[in-house]
Amino acid sequence: MLKKPVLVESLIVFVIVLSVHAVVWDRYSWCAVALAVQAFYVQFKWDRLLQLGGAVFQFRTAANSGLLPASMVIPLLGIAMKERCKFAGIVYFEHFGIVVASTGMLVALFLSVIAVGITKPVPTNTCILTGIAGSIIIYTMKHSLTVSEVIEVLEVLLIFVYLSMILLYLLPRCFTPGEALLVLEGISFVLNQLIKRSLNVIEGRGDPIDFFLLVAVVGVVLLGLFFTVLFIFMDSGTWISSMFFHMMTAVLGLGVIMPWLYRLIQRNPLFWLLQFLFQTQTRVYLLVYWTFLAASACGIVFYQNAKRSSESKKHQASTITRKYFHFIVVATYVPGLIYDRQLLYIAAVLCLAVFIFLEYIRYFRIKPFGQTLRHLLSLFLDERDSGPLILTHIYLLLGMSLPVWLFPRSCAPKGTLSGAGALVPYSGVLAVGVGDTIASVFGSTMGEIKWPGTKKTFEGTMTAIFAQIIAVALILIFDSSVNLNSSYAWILASVSLVSLLEAYTTQIDNLLLPLYLQIMFM
Repeated sequence: MLKKPVLVESLIVFVIVLSVHAVVWDRYSWCAVALAVQAFYVQFKWDRLLQLGGAVFQFRTAANSGLLPASMVIPLLGIAMKERCKFAGIVYFEHFGIVVASTGMLVALFLSVIAVGITKPVPTNTCILTGIAGSIIIYTMKHSLTVSEVIEVLEVLLIFVYLSMILLYLLPRCFTPGEALLVLEGISFVLNQLIKRSLNVIEGRGDPIDFFLLVAVVGVVLLGLFFTVLFIFMDSGTWISSMFFHMMTAVLGLGVIMPWLYRLIQRNPLFWLLQFLFQTQTRVYLLVYWTFLAASACGIVFYQNAKRSSESKKHQASTITRKYFHFIVVATYVPGLIYDRQLLYIAAVLCLAVFIFLEYIRYFRIKPFGQTLRHLLSLFLDERDSGPLILTHIYLLLGMSLPVWLFPRSCAPKGTLSGAGALVPYSGVLAVGVGDTIASVFGSTMGEIKWPGTKKTFEGTMTAIFAQIIAVALILIFDSSVNLNSSYAWILASVSLVSLLEAYTTQIDNLLLPLYLQIMFM
């Protein structure tokens, strides 16, 4: 039997799926509902495989498989994007939303087939459900996608298969099956888009900041794969290996990534970046302010490590201490969202690249900072960092940044959507920066009534909902571009559902919650 928290988590996801399709019901809705039903049943098979150790790869053990909530994110995002762009009359991005939704459904279905295939004895009922869902999805794709779009979907699936085999083997216990689906599907889609755009470069077409994101993500992933293979044959902790690491990073950056970016944006990437960052006085002020916040975050890390005495080496930072970084991130993102979203977009990309590069230095023990980073960051580990990589701070950055990166600017001519859609860029701030932080702080200090089967408290969830409503009111006051058009009931329902999901999910909430809140707002 599935545990009660998993049942409640699944119920919340079903409510979100039905809420989205209650607004717009079309043939893709049948696909989404069929996918959700079969993912619920297959999730049970994945959980049993994890408990019995029968999964092909080693997954994170302190959580359930999370297949249902992860399976629905990309399809729902694609469907929401399709509807927004259809309303705006942008046919190209309407079709792009259909491709995104179809890709998400096919990749999730593939992962379900894998789980069913390695389950012994073969689960007959689940196989039938998976077959029915697959038939509905493939039939709809056949009548919705052109031949080139079908090829694009299959390309993403192929990249996903190869990335899964490589990364899940190299990084044991870093992901649950659901988290692996979400992260690897995102990387696969970005890589496919970068290849597609690189082969079809037309001067003057496309926004340089979009290319910047694609190249940065693919660049750091390829860099990690290269050094992982290299250090199988070398000891990464020596000075010679460290010098080779820094030298090859410079060679790959200047010899591969920069020319690639130059081909896409048709100008020198470094000159373009410097011109972009210092284009207005507002950007200079924001950069100075963000530098101060970054220094404050580093100061917290050093201060907390200085407090750790030699007698308490196993001491870990408290929940409240870790939430300091959530407050700093909120203070970072809110001014950027209000005053200059394009600058925030680029700054978040650069920050992601720096975070991942520093994690490579820590993981490979690259001198002179590798061992120091291991010591400093060990204080902030929690049960979710059970693998060789420390990913929670990267997930926090992704959770705050994804609503900014995935905001359909081309389908919002005035730079913002109407109604609850105007809050889409603030999804990360509301769900993670405000909701998750307040729930953790108040739940751990004053919470007494626990939600059945979880460590989360009723008081923490209710306080989180109330805090997010206050945050929405403050956004209305300080951001003149936000116009909710009396969609307050939908906003309250969205915030409440995502806060309940935070209470019951065992997945990485920093990654999952902002995406679901964005889906509801869109």
